[in-house]
Amino acid sequence: MRTPHIRSLAISLAVTTAITITAGGGATAFAAPTAQGATAPAATARFQPVIDAARAAAVAHASATGVGKDDTLQATDVLVDPDGKQHVRFVRAHRGLPVLGGDLVIHLDKRSAYTGVTRALRGAVAVATTSAKVTAAQAQAKAAATAKGTAGSARLVVDARAGHAALAYQIEVTNSSTAESGARTVVLDAATGAVLSNTPVGDSFISPTVQDKLRKSGQKLSPSLTFPSPALTTGPAASRFPASAIGTGASLFVGSVPLTTTQTAPSAFTLQDPNRGQTETRDAGGKELDQFSGGKAFTSTTNRWGTGKTSNRATVAVDAQYGITSTLDFYKRTLGRNGIKNDGAGAHALVHFGNKVGNAFWSSDCGCMLYGDGDGQTFAQPLVVLDVTGHELTHGVVDATANLQPTRVDADDNQFGEPGALNESLADIFGSNVEFATNNPNNPPNYLMGEKLGLQQKFLRRLDKPSLDKLEGTIDYWSKASYDTEVHAGSGVSSHAYYLLAEGSGQKTINGVAYDSPTYDGSTVTGIGRDKATQIFYRALTRYMVSTTDFHDARTATLSAAADLYGATSTEYKTVDKAWAAVNVTPANAPAGH
Repeated sequence: MRTPHIRSLAISLAVTTAITITAGGGATAFAAPTAQGATAPAATARFQPVIDAARAAAVAHASATGVGKDDTLQATDVLVDPDGKQHVRFVRAHRGLPVLGGDLVIHLDKRSAYTGVTRALRGAVAVATTSAKVTAAQAQAKAAATAKGTAGSARLVVDARAGHAALAYQIEVTNSSTAESGARTVVLDAATGAVLSNTPVGDSFISPTVQDKLRKSGQKLSPSLTFPSPALTTGPAASRFPASAIGTGASLFVGSVPLTTTQTAPSAFTLQDPNRGQTETRDAGGKELDQFSGGKAFTSTTNRWGTGKTSNRATVAVDAQYGITSTLDFYKRTLGRNGIKNDGAGAHALVHFGNKVGNAFWSSDCGCMLYGDGDGQTFAQPLVVLDVTGHELTHGVVDATANLQPTRVDADDNQFGEPGALNESLADIFGSNVEFATNNPNNPPNYLMGEKLGLQQKFLRRLDKPSLDKLEGTIDYWSKASYDTEVHAGSGVSSHAYYLLAEGSGQKTINGVAYDSPTYDGSTVTGIGRDKATQIFYRALTRYMVSTTDFHDARTATLSAAADLYGATSTEYKTVDKAWAAVNVTPANAPAGH
């Protein structure tokens, strides 16, 4: 599960799968699949002309883009395709104030001529005044009382997420007693003080609905653990420090695994991977830490980590570190994405987070995974499972790209709406792909999510026939009710479309798991293969989706991606259309305005 989070206005700029330019101007080249990006690195100087051309196009084509004279655009991502097509993602400010829900992507041809736009807000942004009736101090007090914590500074913004613009305050609240991760973001109407949204910052894997059902039923999870084999051989000793070293970890869920660590002295090692952007796992010590720096580093004199049992604090750190590095490897090797934000930076994790926390989270503020040790009742073990980590880190990728948001959040923190459901679906899709890419025999890859958690139904969600999930009531097909369905339940629509695109309809057995995927219209869909389907969905996410993308928008986005990669008359393109029709997403039933 992810929660709405407003990113800072400047992140990395990247020429797709060729080069990443950080805010400081440094460049890191890396190998990439030809399907997604340029075949040769582009020069740093190329970025600003592309951004300038896209910004000028947004203004020149204001009737299509919705960009007004009082708007300014800040580029957050630049993607250049092998054929020269350019895509510039912008966030917007209106009269100097950040706009929530005002993001857009401008599409240009190889000559930087405007070809189209993908926009979150269908109308123009306009507010009558930028002077708030509610004071910042009043807003902070209201936010602190609402979230039951300590309010930070109150920032004036324009909230356009509901389809119309309102002057608002955005306040980060820490030490919240109402959020498992300890922090919430509160948005208040600056004229009335009304709460527009109150959402936890952490992206939790187990939703409030599922937690409540499991606890009321008295179900106690029996996770599928794997006892580690004898320790793997460690790498040769280094002569100069710090140096990259190969250690071995005894994990809770996947047995013995190799780990790349940092050797700081002849007999001193830290659980930090210098080859993957300094990816590191630390010990939160049972505290709800706000910053990764507050965690205690895991160190060893032997470069052997964990015992396969939770009595050793390093054991779950092995699972966490292995899951994160496996996810980073999937994104880089399969999709050419170098890090969660495509900036070459690694990810961080804090294990032993909080007291009796039965969940796992992605925190965009911290840039890290947070893993509790279980609540001692329903969740007896930490959720340091490979597909859980892949799922949650994908929320970080979505956050850095389309930033898909739910349409509402209820008083129990359950989220609703198609964009949020699409976010959950993409996390499941790419989380499953992490398993396939890692291909660990102790964690056989499949299209199930959370199959090692020990649930009575044997999984949390599945992609082939989502409605087999009775815990969340996941749906197989789109209907008008999808507009306001809980996000995990609604995720089945696009997850099912992806499975049909990859594997096709009907019965199939993969790695010992039997699948039988139905279709809404009784049609037969022949899959194009997981590799092609994954490339299409990733391209759609990074180029053609924005914060308000719904299922019909996602159909259009994946068709555009398929046309880019394989041609508009290709089998792949036609199968994308068939897959969405098979889950009842068609042009005929598209909402007004599409």
